[in-house]
Parts: sequence; structure tokens; C-alpha cells
Amino acid sequence: MVQKARELPAAPLPFTAIVGLEAARQALLLLAVDPKLAGVAIGAGAGTGKSALVRAFARMLAGGHEFDPTLPCQLVEMPVGVSEDRLLGGIDIEATLATGERVHRSGLLARANGGMLYVDSVNLLDDSTINHILSALDSGVVRVEREGISVVEPARFVLLVTYDPAEGPPRRHLLDRLGLIVAPIGKAPVTTRAEVVRRNLQPTTDYEDDEALVLAGILAARELLPSVTISDEQIQQLSLTALALGIEGHRADMFAVRAARAAAALAGRETVSNEDLELAVRLVMLPRATRLPDMQPQEAPPPPTPEPAPPPPSQQQDEDRSDEEDDQPPQPPDDELTVEDLILAAMETEVPPDILETPFTVRRRGRSGSRGTISGQRGRHIRSVPGKPAQGRLDVIATLRAAAPWQRLRAAEHHPHRRGRIHLRADDLHIKKYRSKAGTLFCFLVDASGSMALHRMRQAKGAVNALLQQAYVHRDQVALLAFRGDRADLLLPPSQSVELAKRALDVLPTGGGTPLAAALLAAYQISEQARARGIYRTTIVLITDGRPNVPLKADPTMDKTRRLEQARQEVQQLAGRLRAAGVGAVVIDTQRSFVSRGEAQQLAAWLGGRYVYLPNGRGDQIANAVIAASEDG
Repeated sequence: MVQKARELPAAPLPFTAIVGLEAARQALLLLAVDPKLAGVAIGAGAGTGKSALVRAFARMLAGGHEFDPTLPCQLVEMPVGVSEDRLLGGIDIEATLATGERVHRSGLLARANGGMLYVDSVNLLDDSTINHILSALDSGVVRVEREGISVVEPARFVLLVTYDPAEGPPRRHLLDRLGLIVAPIGKAPVTTRAEVVRRNLQPTTDYEDDEALVLAGILAARELLPSVTISDEQIQQLSLTALALGIEGHRADMFAVRAARAAAALAGRETVSNEDLELAVRLVMLPRATRLPDMQPQEAPPPPTPEPAPPPPSQQQDEDRSDEEDDQPPQPPDDELTVEDLILAAMETEVPPDILETPFTVRRRGRSGSRGTISGQRGRHIRSVPGKPAQGRLDVIATLRAAAPWQRLRAAEHHPHRRGRIHLRADDLHIKKYRSKAGTLFCFLVDASGSMALHRMRQAKGAVNALLQQAYVHRDQVALLAFRGDRADLLLPPSQSVELAKRALDVLPTGGGTPLAAALLAAYQISEQARARGIYRTTIVLITDGRPNVPLKADPTMDKTRRLEQARQEVQQLAGRLRAAGVGAVVIDTQRSFVSRGEAQQLAAWLGGRYVYLPNGRGDQIANAVIAASEDG
């Protein structure tokens, strides 16, 4: 008998049916109990169900709104490419044209007032958008002051954000304002993956009772929360934990106290327990940690050797015993965890300090995931300015917005047969201004000549790999060009592929002369081609000793002295051309100090770049020097 295949349910999964995100589920429940935790950030890979969990959480809370009107249940979703008008609000075009007066339309921040604002891929947001969200979180209002409108609207909401850690961490200032942070979630085991498939094949009605029970627990915890107490010793313990983890500011301490009280209320307790403290440390403090304390147990000092003296009176014995107790460090009660125990219990396993990585330990360079931005005719629309269509793309909405307040006056100036039309003038026209991410092209010029070629190739390989690890986040590309003999060969066109770079570096031949002028000429051509494709910043990385000995066009009858002089002049001219074109440069000197005559340093001066002496430099050191030079430029 053939078994009929079950169809996937049309309805989305309930909150209690989603598996594999237990920490995120716990954080959302704590936020529902105490919205003053401000929000939850969830870091997990693509396809793990984090967005489905957030939406299911909002649907579950909507069922309890009739029992508790203060329960945040309305979910407003904000897309990554949201415009400023959509975010803050602006003129309602239709209403303004109909009435002839400016009519304000609320933005997403004001619409989320009293509810939840959800942002997926928050790490990809533009800096200006994040600044508006931060302002609303801090002040609780959104202000619109433009185009003749002055409006202040309430915008008190809890913020739910998700992101993929592979695309880079979110901005620290935003995470710092959210009480609960779920650290990047790893891959689910096979049993969890299989359970995800089974639950998606089951009807969603199987979880109605479970969801109703969870909602009832949230409502009961919200009633119990005002009576939940936490002792001064427990507050001090959380503060000591924050100091041990290197957490800056005091927000984490206050959020941890709120999280512990919410956890106790959710469990039906009126006093905070050690279990509640562990949960607060796990969801509030560990994701903010910048270091881990020394977890090694300290050996107790040996007891002092008693002096041979007659026993003092009983009163003196009591005083001495009291003095000895004062000299000993205070011992915590048996039912109180030490700071180290609290951290280890929250982590569940001891983690070596050198592998601790949180969004607060990552120090990103540049702005919003790139090393800068550029203005042009493509990218993200940032604003509209008065202009003519020949100067850019016409912004129809901004044009109508500028013309709307004048329609009644202009209609009266025209004949009756033209009434009912939109009357535009040249000063109403607005064009769009765009801003796009400005990644950098790092063009490696590796000297493959001489006996040091293999050493330079190892240095270049490490530096290229280090830069490519963050190429996706920063929109950077890497090109590889090797010069030897009488020419320069492009081994790797501008790319973000780590595998292609490894292959190019593994098959590089070495030996021969040093055609440095040919390498600079090829680098100039590559930078011009990159500019035509929208990459306006190029930094060349020269790994060489700076001794050119092969000119571009050499006369066979020319003696060695004249040939070296011509090669040197060509390098100087091409270096000046690169400098005039705005191409950045870093010269990594690989020559030993006792044989160097300063050629590489002179080359860096001609290029207007940075000179770095790293004869035995590792790849990561070269990459750091290159990034620093690029940002300074």
C-alpha cells in the first residue's frame, strides 16, 4: 500500500514548535516579562529559523493583548534598505495634493510605538539609519524637522534584531542598548535538524495547548515581577562579574538585574536564585565580554607558624581569633556562587580566553562594514536635492512633495480648463543623490626575482589570506601581480575568492631580474579598470627590496650602468603618475638591514605611501599595515 505524502502546512509554525534556538526563545520570554530590557539581538546563520521565531513570538503575544493591554504585541518590520522618509515619516503626498496643505505621514519608528520593531540583517544597515534608531531608543520620540513640517511623535518600542555572524557583527552602540544578546549560534546537531523537519510536517494545531500555557506563564510572571526581590549581595556579585569580564559602562549591570528578576518571575519565584543569576550572565554579560578572568583555582596560603608563647587569656584569644578572621578573605556562603563559578556555570563549559569572540571584542575599522562611502549615480538613495533631470535621476516623490503646497495658488493663476492638473515649475524638480559602499582594491605586487622570492611569496600568501577573510564585510577585493625577468604577470584579477588566491600563489615561478617599472605600469592599468567598475580606491602593496634593474624598453647595446639608471627613472616617473591618480601605496621592505641601501624607502617616498620594514614579517602583520595605510589615506 502506498502511503500518501503529507503536505507542508500553509500556516507558519507556532512559537513553541520552533526548535534549535533555545537561548533565543528564553531571551524573548524574558523580554515579554520585562519590556524595560529594551530588546533582543539574535546572531545565527542563514536558515536557522531566527526570523520565524521572532514573528511567531509576536503572534503569540497578540493572543494575550486582551488580558494585558500593556503587553507589546504589534510587530513592525523594517527592511534593510528603508528610506529616511519611510523610517521617520514625511509628507503624505496624496493627502497634501487633495487638501492643498501639508499632511504628515508617520514613519516606521512612530508606528512601532507601544509594540516591537523588528530588523533582520541589522549588521547591514547604514550608519544614518542606525543613528535614527539609537535616537528613538534613547529619547522615546521621533522628531521630524524638514520640508516645512515640525512634528514630534512618541516612539517607545522594544527592538528585536537578527543577523548572520558570517556577514560581520552589528554596530556595538546598537547592541549596547539591547538588554539581551544571544551569542552566535552554531550548527544544529543531526537530531535537531531531523526534529525541525518533523515539526514542519506536523499540523500547527498540535502546539496550541503548549503556546497557551507559555502565554499564561508570561502573564502570570508580569503580575509577579513587581514583588520579586534581589539581594544587595547578588547585585554586587553581578557587578563583580561585569568587571571580571571587562564590560564597559553600567547598562549591563542594570540589564542583568532586570533579567534575573524576570527569570525568577517566569519561574514563579519571589526571590532571585543562583539559577536566575546564571541566566542573566549568559544572556546579558557573556555576549558583552571583552576578556575572561583567570579561572585557575588559587592555592590557599599556608597557615602561619605558631610562636612558642604562653596561651593568652580567653578574652585575648577571642580578640586574636577576630583579628585572624579579619585578615582572611571573606568566604562566600555555601549557597552563594563565586564570580568564577557564576561565569563557568553560565558558559556551561570552560572556554579558553584566547578564543573568546563576541560582538564587543571585534573592533571594526571603517564605517558600516566598509572603509568609506562614495557618492554617485548608484547605491543607496540618501537624499534628494533641487536640480535638473540632466544632472541625475529625477525623484518624482520629492518633486511632487515640493509642488504640493502651492497647487491651489497655481491653479488660480491658470485658466479653468487646466484645473485638476498638477502644476510643476522648474524649481520643484528634485534629483536623487546616492551613496554606495566604497570597497578598496588591494593590488599586491610581489617581487618574484632573486633569492628572496620564496620568502616574499610566503609573506604575500599570508597577507592575501588575511585580507580576504574580511573582504566580504568590507566590500574589498584583492589582485595579485608578480614581476620577474622582463615582465609583470597578473596572476589573480580583482577577486574576493580565497581559493583562487591560493592557487595563484602556489604556481608562481621565481628567479630572474626585477622589472619594477613593468609592475607599476600594470598596477596603474588595473586601478583604472577598477575605477571604471566603480571601485574608486586602490592601494598597491609592494613586497620588494626596491631595486629595479630591468627597464620597460631597454636597448640591447646599453651598458649595465645606463640600464639601471633608465630603470630607476622609469620607476620614479610611474610612481609619480600613480601618486597623482590617487592610488595609495604600501612598500614592504624585505631586504636585510645590513645590505639595504634605502631603495625601498625611496620608492615609498616617490609613491607618497607608507614604508614598512618587515624582513621577517608574518602575513597578518603585513595585512594590518596595509589596512592601517588604507584608512589613513
